[in-house]
Amino acid sequence: MGEAILFGLIASSALIVGGVVGSYVKPPQQVTGVLLAFASGALFSALAFELFSDAFEFGGAWRAGLGLLAGGATFVIVNTWLDSRVAGDAEKEQSEKVSDAADGDDSAGAGRGAPAGAVGFALLAAVTLDGVPENLALGVSLAGDASSYTLLVAIFFSNLPESLVGAVAMREQGRSPRFAITTWAICAALLAVAVVLGRAILSGASHHTLAFCLAFAGGAVLASLADTLMPEAFEHGRPWNSLATGVGFFVSFMLAEG
Repeated sequence: MGEAILFGLIASSALIVGGVVGSYVKPPQQVTGVLLAFASGALFSALAFELFSDAFEFGGAWRAGLGLLAGGATFVIVNTWLDSRVAGDAEKEQSEKVSDAADGDDSAGAGRGAPAGAVGFALLAAVTLDGVPENLALGVSLAGDASSYTLLVAIFFSNLPESLVGAVAMREQGRSPRFAITTWAICAALLAVAVVLGRAILSGASHHTLAFCLAFAGGAVLASLADTLMPEAFEHGRPWNSLATGVGFFVSFMLAEG
């Protein structure tokens, strides 16, 4: 269990580091895009050579395949619902500002840039949604007696740019550095707990159970890569995103083989 706690703290510490840096510095978008590309390559390697390969070995093709599809479908359903909430809240906030402006309410201009509470919570939940399957997968890998340094590195480098960009956005919306840092520290604590839970709940589980859980977590990670990390890396990391993805894959692969 001590190893799970250590892995959880290391993986989630990137959220605090990113939150602190983003609260005081606004890095170029290309830098965050390249970091996301590196993390994407590392996650692909971890998924292919650790999560899914172990699931296949423990439970065979059908159990691993069903777990992979179930994990991906679950992520898509929850993320789609979350996106609809974010879009709905944003439209509501915009309509309220237009209405206030039409009524000649001077406070509308004074409050411009202040975040709606629901939108801020939803955006934070989106980052958590990406992190939960990754951290659970890390805990599950430890339950299978296979210390996943590959997945640990991948999660660290995916958490860092996400929290950095999130902290910058909070500061631009008028939040204080203390608020941004505290928010990401709480998020880090929750995701660290996810690693410990994944390890504790599945400790001693049968190989068939581990196979489905590993594949389920892998499917959720794969869906988050396709939906979130890779699009962001492509949009902001060019022209270095391709190279960074390859470097991330190679580093992750060497860690897995080592």
